[in-house]
Amino acid sequence: MAFEIQKQPYSGLIGETIVGVGVGAVKLGGEESYPFHIFEGKMPNPPKIAMEIWDYDPSKEWPAAAVEPFKDVISSPEAWAKKCVNEYGADIIVLQLKSIDPNGMDRSANEAAELAKRVSDAINVPMVCWGTANNQKDEEVLKKISELCEGKNISLAPVEEGNHKGVGASALGYGQTIVSSSPIDVNLAKQLNILLGNLGVKKNKIIIDPTTGGLGYGMEYSYSVMERIRMAALTQEDDKLQIPMISNIGNEVWKSKEAGQGIDEAPTLGDPEKRPILMEAVASVCYLLAGADVVILRHPESVRMIRSFIDLMANGGRASDVQGVSKKIDIPEADLISISPAPNLDFGGAEQAPKEEKTKEKKKLAAKPKEEEKKPVPKKEEKAVEMKPKGKPESKVDKEAEEKDRVKAEEKAKAEAEAKAKEEAKAKADQEARSKMEADAKAKAEEEARAKAKAEAEAKSKAEAKESEDLQALRYRRTLEREKHEAEKEALRGKGLPKTPAKDQLDLVERLTKNLDRIHKRN
Repeated sequence: MAFEIQKQPYSGLIGETIVGVGVGAVKLGGEESYPFHIFEGKMPNPPKIAMEIWDYDPSKEWPAAAVEPFKDVISSPEAWAKKCVNEYGADIIVLQLKSIDPNGMDRSANEAAELAKRVSDAINVPMVCWGTANNQKDEEVLKKISELCEGKNISLAPVEEGNHKGVGASALGYGQTIVSSSPIDVNLAKQLNILLGNLGVKKNKIIIDPTTGGLGYGMEYSYSVMERIRMAALTQEDDKLQIPMISNIGNEVWKSKEAGQGIDEAPTLGDPEKRPILMEAVASVCYLLAGADVVILRHPESVRMIRSFIDLMANGGRASDVQGVSKKIDIPEADLISISPAPNLDFGGAEQAPKEEKTKEKKKLAAKPKEEEKKPVPKKEEKAVEMKPKGKPESKVDKEAEEKDRVKAEEKAKAEAEAKAKEEAKAKADQEARSKMEADAKAKAEEEARAKAKAEAEAKSKAEAKESEDLQALRYRRTLEREKHEAEKEALRGKGLPKTPAKDQLDLVERLTKNLDRIHKRN
């Protein structure tokens, strides 16, 4: 009998989101099944790999392993982005806007927007502009970037509930994509997508950022939430969650303490160059299996290994053919022998003697036969027998007394039997009475339950009938209103209405924001 793989039926479908424009545009999503379950459904757009660049030179902050591949271009974001695309094959570039942080360099919105425009012009792949999660500053910067990069379909991130109106209106006006970011919660992710939908942002212009944790730093929470989002989308047909997901992995992994510790600080954690690369690669594999459509990475070696993983999962092959991590930095190996504790060669000499004596004593006791104690057998008690003189007949008086005793004993036994029979009959009667009461109570409860169910059914039927009548009446009123409105429009057709331009003209984003505020107040 041939082996058949058990298949899960899916009623939902992940929608598709296109980022970028022209020949370099990238299509995300479109899955019909769980991640890489290509035996159950199609995966038309395999997950994409994005590489991050920063908007200033981070070489003094990053570990040497992260700086080494980009040391010749790390001071120029445009050249850095080109190298990621041309040499390392990045599908998407993520511009981390670290310098706009109000608690840091606090770069202005105009400067950040101009830099984003230069980077976007330098590459032919989609770009994501990622802020610092400061709602007020991010809104100011992302709106300016959206305006300056009009029509390029760049992705604005992170868009949260606190700034979704301003950034959403700007994205609508200038044709950009939204990365909706929520703090590791399925319901909050859905709620934010609903709010964006109320603004008019279409599903195919949204990417979900469920918030990503680095390897060992809350990754299980992020993984579970992403898994539940994908399950709700595919098996529960939740259209507000049928959207591709993105994971900002590199930024989270490389800022962890373990990623930056050198050979002197943590000699037992292995090669400090390979360690963070493998941390980034393992975290990426986990998030891809959870449903991520885009993973943002930092190191080229992680990119190479994850691209091999995606290809193997989609097309098959042997993982043993994938090359290991290539080193670029000469780091001396840790002398683990010199820092290891001295071996304990004391095999318990002082404690061994007492143990040996106890063992010998146990053996001696086991070898000595046990003497069974002999106990005297108790003699059976002899029943006293009344000795009567032989040959002397019993008297008549004795016989009468014996007869009276026998009669009394029989009467007593008979009375006891009658009393016992009466008690049993009474107990039986009580049991029957209790059983009858319980049966009556049960029948009454069932009758009440049937009556209640019947009443509820009648009430429900009446409510449905009333609801249907109200709906018909409402439809009739709406039809009349529509006819009246059409008649008024027809009467005004061809007649010009005088219009006076406003004194202060608003730009496109301000008009959109004003209209959205008016709609929300009216609702």
